[in-house]
Amino acid sequence: MNKSILPAAKLQGHISVPADKSIAQRAALFSLLAEGRSEIKNFPPAQDPQTALQCIRLLGAEVIQEGSDVVITGPGRWNMKVPGQEIDCGNSGTVMRLLSGILAGAGIPATLTGDESLSSRPMMRIIEPLMQMGAEITSSEGGYPPLRIERNRELASVDFTLPVPSAQLKSCVLLAGLFGSNPTTVTETLPSRNHTETMLQLPVKQQGNKKIITVSRDHAVRPMKLHIPGDFSSAAFWLVAGSVLNDSEIRLSGTGINPTRSGALKVLERMGADISVTGERTSAGEPVADIVVRSARLKATSIQAEEVPDVIDELPVLSVAMACADGVSHIRGAGELRVKESDRLAAMEKMLHQSGVQIRTYEDGLTISGKPDARLLPGRYLSFHDHRIAMAAAILALKADGVSEIADAEAAAVSYTEFWDHLDILSYR
Repeated sequence: MNKSILPAAKLQGHISVPADKSIAQRAALFSLLAEGRSEIKNFPPAQDPQTALQCIRLLGAEVIQEGSDVVITGPGRWNMKVPGQEIDCGNSGTVMRLLSGILAGAGIPATLTGDESLSSRPMMRIIEPLMQMGAEITSSEGGYPPLRIERNRELASVDFTLPVPSAQLKSCVLLAGLFGSNPTTVTETLPSRNHTETMLQLPVKQQGNKKIITVSRDHAVRPMKLHIPGDFSSAAFWLVAGSVLNDSEIRLSGTGINPTRSGALKVLERMGADISVTGERTSAGEPVADIVVRSARLKATSIQAEEVPDVIDELPVLSVAMACADGVSHIRGAGELRVKESDRLAAMEKMLHQSGVQIRTYEDGLTISGKPDARLLPGRYLSFHDHRIAMAAAILALKADGVSEIADAEAAAVSYTEFWDHLDILSYR
C-alpha cells in the first residue's frame, strides 16, 4: 500500500497511543511460563504482539482475546508442549530471541522462522551464550534464521556480561536461566530497557555502574494481571511532529515513561522542545503519564554512544527533528541501527536526502544540517518494509511543500495499526 501525505499547517488534538509492544510481547511469553490464568488489558492489535500470542498457542497456552482484553491460561514452564509445526515469529526479533531462550532452557525441540526482514537479522549474539550454556542450536550460514533448537539436557548456569546494551540478549539469557538448577547471572554495564526483570520481579543488584541480575529455576513465575501502558516509541512520532509544525498542540494520554525507554524526552527537551509531563502514576510496575507537546523552535544536538540504548527505536524520528532544527546535529555509536528491520542508518540517509536536507553518513551514525525555516522537498519515500521508517517519513512529509508518498506504508501496522488514522485526526491543512 502506498500512502499520499499532504503537508500540514499544524497538528492539534488528543489521542492515546497504542499499548507498548515490548511489554505486550513479554506479557504473552511470561504468561506461557506461569501456570494458570493471566489477565492482560489494553493488549495491542499490532502485528508483533499478535504474533507472540500465536506462538504461545503452539506451546500449549490457551488464549482468549476479546477486543483489547486477553486472558492467557499458561501451562507453566515445566508443562509446555512440543509444537507440531514451525514457530513463525513474523517480523518480531523480540519473539524470536526471547523464545529461543525459553525453548533452549526447557529443552523443547523447535524451529523458529520469520519473515524476509527477520530472516536477515543476525542471531549469533544469542546463539553463542545459549551454546555456552549447553544448548544445541543450528542456524543458516552466518547465524541467521531459521533457528533449530534441539532437545538437550539441563543447561548449565553462566555468568554472562552483556557485550552490548541489548534488552533482547539480556532477556534471552535470563529466560534460559529460569530453567537451571544453579544461578545464572547477567551483568550489564550500560543500561538497556528493563521490562523483563521488572515484570518477572527478578533480583537485581547495583554495583557501581554495573547491574547484576540473578535467576534460577527456584524463581517463581506467577500469573499476572496488568494494564499495558501506551508505547513511548509510538508517542515519539507525535512529540517530534508537534514540535516542528507551528501552532501545534498534541495531548497523549496514558503513555509509558520508563526511564530506560523515554530517553527521547531528554533529547527533545535539550533541543528546546516544549513538552510537559503530568499525572505521573504507576501501572503494572511501569511509570505512566500524560504528555503534552507544543510547537517550538528546535536547536541542534548530539547523541553519543552511551545515550543510544535509551533512544534506539526513536532515532529515525529524532533524525527528522534534527532535520528541522537550527544547526548541525550528530548521531554516533548507533551502528546497531544497521541490523534492525532495515539498515535504518541507510534508510534515514535516503529519506532526509530526498527531502533536501544536507546529511553525511558514517558506519555508526549521521551528521544532519537542519533547515528550520524552510519547507522541505516532497518525495516518494521507501519504507524498506520497516514500520519506524514508514512513520518517520510520514512526519517528515508533513513539512514538505507538496504531496509526498510513502511506499509500503502498511509496515506501520507492525507496531502502530492506528497510525494513519491518528495522523488524519491530528492534521490541519
